[in-house]
Amino acid sequence: MKYKSKKGFTGWGQLGFLFAFLGFGVVLAGAVQYLIALQILPAGKSITDADAIMSAMLAPQNVGMARLSQVLGTLALLFIPALLWNFVSNGKSFLWLGFSKYINGYQILLGFAIIFTASLVASPLADFSKYIVAHFPTLDTIAKKMEATYTEQATALSNLKSMQEYIVALFIMAFFPAMFEEVFFRGTLQNLLVKWLQNPFVAIFITSVIFSLIHASIYLFLSRLALGLALGLMFYYTKNIWVNIIAHFINNAIALTQLYSMRNSSEKLNLDKLEPHLHWSIAILATAALVGLFILLKKHSAYNKAKIEAKENLAIANSNIYGAIVQNEN
Repeated sequence: MKYKSKKGFTGWGQLGFLFAFLGFGVVLAGAVQYLIALQILPAGKSITDADAIMSAMLAPQNVGMARLSQVLGTLALLFIPALLWNFVSNGKSFLWLGFSKYINGYQILLGFAIIFTASLVASPLADFSKYIVAHFPTLDTIAKKMEATYTEQATALSNLKSMQEYIVALFIMAFFPAMFEEVFFRGTLQNLLVKWLQNPFVAIFITSVIFSLIHASIYLFLSRLALGLALGLMFYYTKNIWVNIIAHFINNAIALTQLYSMRNSSEKLNLDKLEPHLHWSIAILATAALVGLFILLKKHSAYNKAKIEAKENLAIANSNIYGAIVQNEN
């Protein structure tokens, strides 16, 4: 029986809606960036001057607007398209995006343990990527420029001078990006692909590749792919997006806290220190630990996952989207 959404759309139809809404999100995000750029561009500078916009965004006096631009851009690009897709494909309920009350403390603790352990696996992958890319001079030059741009932006955005700024940044730079990314990649894209392809691991891999690509880093592609796979499996075993959001938020918050600590000490800000450089043996041990953690997560999520699936099945049954097919088969 061909997969259909609650409103009766096939996998191809839902994917078409998602691409259409994603295109709308790109336009909306561009409009947000344009309006904010108008507020901060110095007199005499053209709105078409990309370098002038970037310089204005990175200026210390505009850091608040730059943070606002980042969070609103992510909202427009990822979160709003996910909400629109869900409304058209499934209706008003957020259940189809993974939002559910069925969550327990074990899932939250294990989610944090998994994302922390996955980062230990990811670290040597970043070093391996740099080693491989170094053998391709043109690609290496592009990678270095991308990292330099990212470092410049992160340095400006992490210019937190007070505890009040730090607390606000926890929401703008840690919580909301985690929520928007998880809802789009896991709650929407992965959810769709798992149900449509009927092969969860292929669906998780495809989603994780796209998740890594959108972060626009050549050196960190493999490490973000590993984190994406961990987050994908986490959502697959729990079917609760809150577990992912909390784990992703904690991971972001730790990095932000490190930046805040560096900024408020005599230590020179060095983003490279945020990435632990570990030996491969640690990564192998961490991989083994991840297997054990996922076994525990699956065990402590089984009851809640069954409840979520029962609610989904009941909603599908009540919508009667397969009624005509079943009648024809009989």
